[in-house]
Amino acid sequence: MEYKQVEKLTSSQLNDLVRLFQMEWWTKGRDPKEVKAMVEHSDIIVGLIALETEELIGFARVLSDFVYKAFIFDVVVSERYRGQSLGRNLMDAIIHHPKLQGVKHFELYCRPEMLPFYQKWGFTEELGALHFMRRVNSK
Repeated sequence: MEYKQVEKLTSSQLNDLVRLFQMEWWTKGRDPKEVKAMVEHSDIIVGLIALETEELIGFARVLSDFVYKAFIFDVVVSERYRGQSLGRNLMDAIIHHPKLQGVKHFELYCRPEMLPFYQKWGFTEELGALHFMRRVNSK
C-alpha cells in the first residue's frame, strides 16, 4: 500500500479524520467544527494519505513550545490499514521532525496495552513523583 505524508489536510481529509475519530474510544463524538479548529491550532500535524484514494489513513498531532516540551496527541491509524507500520511511521515522523529536534521532552499518554508500542521510542512510565491530572471545564 502506497501513501504520502502531509502536514496539512484538505477539507475531505478533515472529514476522514472525523470518521477516524468516531472509531476510537478517546475521540468518539468529536464535533467536526471542533476537529477543524483543533487541527488549525495544533503546532504540528502528520497525516498519512493513501495515494490511490487521497483518503486520510493515519494521523497524529503535536503541541509544543519547541524547547522543553512536545506533547503528542491523537495517534490513530485506520483499522483497515493497521499492521502495516503506519503507526511507526507517524511516530518516526514526529520524533524526527526538524522543528522538534531541540525539544528536551516528548510526552504522551496511552492505555496500558499501548506501552510496548511507545517504549520503542524510549517512552517510559517511570516518571518519579509526577502524576497525570485533569480538570474538566463544564460548558
